Amino acid sequence: MRSTWESFFAEWLPPLEAEMRQAVGEPTHPGEQLFYGMLMYHLGWADAQLRPARVDAGKRIRPMLCLLACAAGGGDPAQALPAAAAIELLHNFSLIHDDIQDRSETRRGRPTVWALWGVAQAINAGDALFAIAHRALWRLRQHGVPAERILEVAERFDAACLMLTKGQHLDLAFETADRVTVADYLEMIRGKTAALLAASLGIGARLAGFPPQELEAFGEALGMAFQVQDDLLGIWGDPAATGKPVADDLRARKKTLPVIYAMERAPGFAERYRAPDTPLEVLLRDLEACGARAEAEATAAAFTRQALEALERAGLRNPYGEALRELALALLSRSR
Repeated sequence: MRSTWESFFAEWLPPLEAEMRQAVGEPTHPGEQLFYGMLMYHLGWADAQLRPARVDAGKRIRPMLCLLACAAGGGDPAQALPAAAAIELLHNFSLIHDDIQDRSETRRGRPTVWALWGVAQAINAGDALFAIAHRALWRLRQHGVPAERILEVAERFDAACLMLTKGQHLDLAFETADRVTVADYLEMIRGKTAALLAASLGIGARLAGFPPQELEAFGEALGMAFQVQDDLLGIWGDPAATGKPVADDLRARKKTLPVIYAMERAPGFAERYRAPDTPLEVLLRDLEACGARAEAEATAAAFTRQALEALERAGLRNPYGEALRELALALLSRSR
């Protein structure tokens, strides 16, 4: 039997995809085939030969949170579809650029846009999605949303854009930093991961005419917990579930939260971590011995409590409010 949030997803994912396709558009002459083809490939609508396809392109969590927040606040999710599409398109702009900056050649088991068509074209494709995401917001006019509310939503959307880039800046800076504190790291994920989740819920609330403050607090804490959980899975996740080798983040020498805890608390860990020939078994033993895993798990649990407390304060006594709670718990107990 489906949960409330799963039933909501089943109902609203098809119209969301349709709205996204309308926002992206199609080529109008042969010279635009590759331009639109790269976007459709990244969004899971085309294969590497630019033929129509349906492949894994993510769960569309952020736009669905926007639609759920709108419904929970007493609004019509159909009216919020352009904003939800804009949020997902913005998220995908950031993924194309992240893949370039991280030199990631694969995403969800397929070559990334830059790996297939080069860095220059991929940068341009990401820029295109950024512009299309903003244009998608203006489609709210066609759904009967008042102009002043559209402007309020657009301002919130742009604030999230800036937070995303600030978070990415910090993430890139951490790669070469000798020392990163826990506070530094939490500030980074507040921008890179939590900002768009908070905005998704806040925008959905605004479109319903519902006070957004507690839902945004719920989204931010949910995003923080989600990223810390991701850090734990990147080291201790089951390869059968994650699709990645054990301790893959350690192998890549990423500065995730458990690693930062260990750098602060375990003598000599920072030097061993920087040394490329240190065996993964040694690093894993260090993390366990200094309590880094337990500390990261406690941090994820604390942010989860904050999220659920904020959702409770929002006072959404309806099935959609319960769906938000169910979805949050499902995201934070995931194995991949």
